[in-house]
Amino acid sequence: MTMKSDLHMREIKQTEIKQSIELLNYVFQVNLSINKDRPFVTAKSTQFDEGSALGWFDGDQLVAQILNLPFEVNIHNRVYKMGGMTAVGTYPEYSRHGLMHKLIYASLEQMKKDGYYISYLFPYSIPYYRQKGFEIMSDIVEYQIRDTQIPYYDEIPGQVRRLSTSHEDIKEVYHQFAMHTHGAMIRNEISWNEKYQEDYWEEKFIDSNANLQAAVYYDEDGNALGYMFYRIMEENFYIDELITLKEVARKALWNFVYAHQSMVYKVYGKTTGNEAVAFLMQDSEIKQSLSPYFMARIVDLNGFVKQFPFSKESFHMKWAVSDPLVEWNHGTFDISSDEEGIQIKKISDELSDEAVQMTVQTLITMMLGYLRPTYLYQIERIKGDIESILLLEQIIPTGVPTFVDYF
Repeated sequence: MTMKSDLHMREIKQTEIKQSIELLNYVFQVNLSINKDRPFVTAKSTQFDEGSALGWFDGDQLVAQILNLPFEVNIHNRVYKMGGMTAVGTYPEYSRHGLMHKLIYASLEQMKKDGYYISYLFPYSIPYYRQKGFEIMSDIVEYQIRDTQIPYYDEIPGQVRRLSTSHEDIKEVYHQFAMHTHGAMIRNEISWNEKYQEDYWEEKFIDSNANLQAAVYYDEDGNALGYMFYRIMEENFYIDELITLKEVARKALWNFVYAHQSMVYKVYGKTTGNEAVAFLMQDSEIKQSLSPYFMARIVDLNGFVKQFPFSKESFHMKWAVSDPLVEWNHGTFDISSDEEGIQIKKISDELSDEAVQMTVQTLITMMLGYLRPTYLYQIERIKGDIESILLLEQIIPTGVPTFVDYF
């Protein structure tokens, strides 16, 4: 199929949301006759009011689109503006013309202008998004516990209360958690609304619909220290989110699950890949699986590095970074840090052999802590002298990102 001359890219107007939803329905094979698919469509249509939507049009017909949402995330205890990419889709007959390539480029260009230095997305194809400069930055663990394996802890003070999912104590607990947790989203109204409508467990296991419920742990002084979002469906207990500020809250909320032992056969849960779920169980012989989850990309290398909380106050090195999509991140950069702060300067559009060489994909997975510099060097994702690699180990903070469903 040849490109049509009347194909053009522009913002999607509010009056064109119906076309956008039709495109989503087709690409994601959403069947609106099935009730469980309605929350997905409702959530995405609502997000168009909050974000910036770009599309390719064939005349007046929308044929490809991308939605960019405004978020904030905690990166090594530094809050970054993050652009979330979602609602990505192209009608099959318009594929292989580079439409999405140009949409992603335009999105990154706008994010850069707006001061967003990093972008996240949930990939439908990891290889495809790697070609666009994204890389894996977090894993998800899905676990399954039999009713006889649910842990119980004696003499836990305080109490657990079942409350509305939108209770202010839940939002306050999450905010405290996010502000001290690397990788966590600083939730805004968009992400909270997405959480309330999320149908993760229905899509994975069953067709019935069960409302999201919430349980909050309060200590003896009445302080909220943890909460759990959960569903009970077809005699199973599904933990959607478990957030705690202290160990006593974790134990109390598992006691809450234990209280349902006579009602359920199994407990299903999901959490970040760096949480030792089995180790924390009294009976550790549970089933669990690990899968890659979210991907990230550096939008603006200059801005990202200037804001980054390096572990070493004084250093100087050169990075040769290749970016497959945007030219402003591609080249050799001189980076230093001293008492005046971090300085970064692009000294060449070419990749110097004398600098530490890596792709923008490798750079983001390293800086977020998903993989360490020495390991990336061993698998030849980073090239350079050993002294520079050891310096990277010193200046990049430790800590794997703790995801909590981003969007």
